[in-house]
Amino acid sequence: MPAYSGSFSPRLDEIVSLLDREIRSPLNLMEICGTHTVAILRFGFRSYFKGRIDFLSGPGCPVCVTAPEDIDRILALAERGVTIVTFGDLLKVPGSGSSLAAKRAEGCAVHVVYNPLEALEIAARTKSETAFIGIGFETTAPLVAALVEEIVTRRISNLSIYPLLKTIPTAMEHLLSRMEHRLDGLICPGHVSAIIGEKPYGFIPARFNLPCVIAGFEREDIAAGLLALLRQIKAGESRVENRYGRVVKREGNPRARELIYRYFRPEAARWRGLGEIPASGLTLRPEYEDYHILRRVPVPVLPGREPAGCLCGRIICGLNSPGDCPHFGRDCTPAHPLGPCMVSSEGSCQAYYLYGRE
Repeated sequence: MPAYSGSFSPRLDEIVSLLDREIRSPLNLMEICGTHTVAILRFGFRSYFKGRIDFLSGPGCPVCVTAPEDIDRILALAERGVTIVTFGDLLKVPGSGSSLAAKRAEGCAVHVVYNPLEALEIAARTKSETAFIGIGFETTAPLVAALVEEIVTRRISNLSIYPLLKTIPTAMEHLLSRMEHRLDGLICPGHVSAIIGEKPYGFIPARFNLPCVIAGFEREDIAAGLLALLRQIKAGESRVENRYGRVVKREGNPRARELIYRYFRPEAARWRGLGEIPASGLTLRPEYEDYHILRRVPVPVLPGREPAGCLCGRIICGLNSPGDCPHFGRDCTPAHPLGPCMVSSEGSCQAYYLYGRE
């Protein structure tokens, strides 16, 4: 076992004591956020508690859960001459037969940005039809909404949005309602919770009788979250507990949420691995629909194809581990990914490849 010291060690000692003496193990705990998956692996929690805690990855990587047919539509837009502006994680995500990286190599206009507002300068410079690909959860949604606000205010005619934004609590409820294995608790995402607050997770203890803890991403945050979960399990309690109070407030960020719902409304969305989930996506409100790229450049809706043998859809649902995939670490690596879970820095497969192989 790795050696730990400082304020972290008492928490670790109590966790070990609870698992050894007072709680039946192994426990199945699901971390929803991809950044939590990375932290749990990088800080050694998975290997330290092997045989006592089975950490299951949830649908908390926005690139990973984007449906294959949505990737294909983005590629079709690029082929039709639309200038694509996107975050870097999307570049290598494979569609049914190609990727944005491949399309850029073929001469299509594909720009990678860190801030959605950079799309304003790109559209002004190129003068061509430009689309920002709005992929993300509640954390990213306010930034995309701010871009829509700028487009509307400035009356920019050649810049639009492809809204593929999704909401985490809706997917969590869908996943738990069809869960194929038992869970003992959940680690709720820290970044998303900074926007939505604590209340949206209330259905987890109320409907599914599961303890859940909002946690941060440092080593001490993970330990504090685990300890809080184990204390609830020991006491037979189920409630939403916030252990990331320095960032997440009970009410979240009302101003950010107001900005989101000023420009977006809920709609059904397709998730890789989970299928179509009602009211789990965010699309433009009717008064702003003219800024939806598919209104300007229609592309056919065709069923997307998963890479042969790829288990990303099951890994996203916590039904398989990356090591179960026959491609993992062989013909699927971060340099040559077959599926999105190996592409994204928040993807389970990339995290396991970098930190979790034994």
